[in-house]
Amino acid sequence: MSAAFPARGPGARLGAMFEHRVQHGWAEVEDYLSAAVVRPGPELARALRSAVDAGMPAIEVAPNAGKLLKLLVQLSGAKRVLEIGTLAGFSTIWMAQGLPDDGRLVTCEYLPLHAEVARKNVDAAGVGHKVDIRVGPALDTLPLLADGDAFDFVFIDADKQNDSNYLDWAIRLGRPGTVIVMDNVIWEGAILDNSMDEVNAPGITAALEMMGQDPRLDATAIQTVGTKGWDGFAIARVV
Repeated sequence: MSAAFPARGPGARLGAMFEHRVQHGWAEVEDYLSAAVVRPGPELARALRSAVDAGMPAIEVAPNAGKLLKLLVQLSGAKRVLEIGTLAGFSTIWMAQGLPDDGRLVTCEYLPLHAEVARKNVDAAGVGHKVDIRVGPALDTLPLLADGDAFDFVFIDADKQNDSNYLDWAIRLGRPGTVIVMDNVIWEGAILDNSMDEVNAPGITAALEMMGQDPRLDATAIQTVGTKGWDGFAIARVV
C-alpha cells in the first residue's frame, strides 16, 4: 500500500509528488494505537473529512503524532504556540486542546482556501478563541510577529525547502526553553540521498544539520513508521 504526498506550503512546487510507502502491519498497528490509546474525538474526525471534501492532500499528522504534540504543549507548560503550516487545522486542534483556556496559538497558512477550512474546524472543535490564523507566505508573516511576546512552543510542518528559514525564525521568536518540533525529517531516507527528492530532501537535510550545529539549539531526531510511511520528527530546545 502506498500514498502520494505532494509538497505544500509557501514556496512549494504544488505539482511535485513524492511517494511514501507503507509496509504491511504499519497502518494496522497505528490504527490499533489510535483506537486503544490516542482516542481522538469527533472534532478531529470532522477535520479530516473536511480536508477530503475540500480536495486537500492527505499530509496532516497521524493521530498518534497529533496527540504527542498536545502532550508536549502541556508538558512544556506552553501558553503561546506558533505553527507553520496549517492545512485543515488537524494539528492545530490537537495543540490548541493542550493549551490553557487563556493560551494563544498563531498558525501560518499559505493558501486562503486551507485557512478557511481550518477556521471552520477549529471553531467547530471549540478552540477557535485560542487560534489566530495568518494567511500568506510564512516568511512574510513571521517577521510581523517579532514585536509580540515570545512563543513557548513551535511546530514546523510546511514546505521543506524553507525548513532552515523557519527554524531560524522559530529560534528568534522563541526564548531560552522554547520547544521546537519539526515534522517529516526522515522522508523515506531521502536525507541520505537527496536525489530521491530534489525538491524537499535538500531542505530537510540542511535543517537537520543546522539543528546539530547551531549553538542556540539542543536537539534530537526520531524515526517513525506508520500510515505516513518511513518518516520522523526532530525536537529541539532553545538554549
